[in-house]
Amino acid sequence: MTLEDLGYNDRFEKLRKEHHLEDFEIGRVLSEHKERYRVKNEKGEFDAEITGNLRFTATCREDFPAVGDWVALVNCEGDFAIIHRVIPRLSLLSRQAVGKVGETQLIAANIDCALLVQAVDRDLNTNRLERYLTICYASKVRPVIVLTKTDLVEAEKLNELVAHVKQRVKNTPIFAISNESKEGYDSIMGLLEKGKTYCLLGSSGVGKSTLMNNLAGKRLMKTTTLSKSTNKGRHATSHRELIVLESGGILIDNPGMREIGIIDSAGGLENTFDRIISFSKKCKFTDCTHTHETGCAVREAVEQGEIDSKSYANFLKIERERDHFDRTVAEKRKKEKSFGKMVKNVKNDLQKISSKHNKGYKK
Repeated sequence: MTLEDLGYNDRFEKLRKEHHLEDFEIGRVLSEHKERYRVKNEKGEFDAEITGNLRFTATCREDFPAVGDWVALVNCEGDFAIIHRVIPRLSLLSRQAVGKVGETQLIAANIDCALLVQAVDRDLNTNRLERYLTICYASKVRPVIVLTKTDLVEAEKLNELVAHVKQRVKNTPIFAISNESKEGYDSIMGLLEKGKTYCLLGSSGVGKSTLMNNLAGKRLMKTTTLSKSTNKGRHATSHRELIVLESGGILIDNPGMREIGIIDSAGGLENTFDRIISFSKKCKFTDCTHTHETGCAVREAVEQGEIDSKSYANFLKIERERDHFDRTVAEKRKKEKSFGKMVKNVKNDLQKISSKHNKGYKK
């Protein structure tokens, strides 16, 4: 298998040279388990760990490798390697870490397209789709919506659901498929290009692992049924893993996500809620929050039915969440900076005391 089969291209080679990494072997991260990695290149697969220097100089979670990353390797001997550095990414999907205020969880790196998977036999959640779209657009990843389990609903009901999604979500391809009959699979297979990387995103139980197994033509991922007690999906995939299909496409499956916390919507909100953003330019005040101000064009458009009221409510919720995350991160950085300054001052004071002590001792 060549590096190109794993998704390597001229853009990564340019980044490799710009950062003076030509003398290192490179590989792609297939999986991660508590800072232990599995990487692959043309020589084979290796278990890998990061260097102590990389760990020491890392300032945040984004500095560590993620599934899909290209990394510079040293000491590739036997089946083990050391990760010297992460080659700069072309894209990075991430969300707010569950239960950890102000912290980021990396989903996958260097993704070309995200398949947003939802099942039509359960409550199809358009608010959740808009959240996925926001993190995709913020990460410069092209989104595609995949509606699964179409064999479990009548054709009329399916058409209604698709029409509902199209009403809220504009300019995003929608594929309706059945994992049982394989209806609609030709369209999905036509989407997957050789050397391109695709990421499966969705809740547990929507059929991501079954979709991946079917596209691969063999059982790669464990699948489960819905919980009878909660009617919610159970985690079939316990970790992220990159798989190269025989067709040439590259897939990354992910554990089901019940929460999609927004951390950085630079361009995300603007693209997902472009209609709301368009109306906001007509607001009387440039700093309009679109909640209570007089002359708010957005609220007026909602009242007149030009903007979907549920989409409007979801927009406000995601925007508040994004702003809260930004404030939390800013506060943490301020505290860390203050603590770092205090440590530096203590060290300087200790050096002065030590210097005076040494001078007194010499006398």
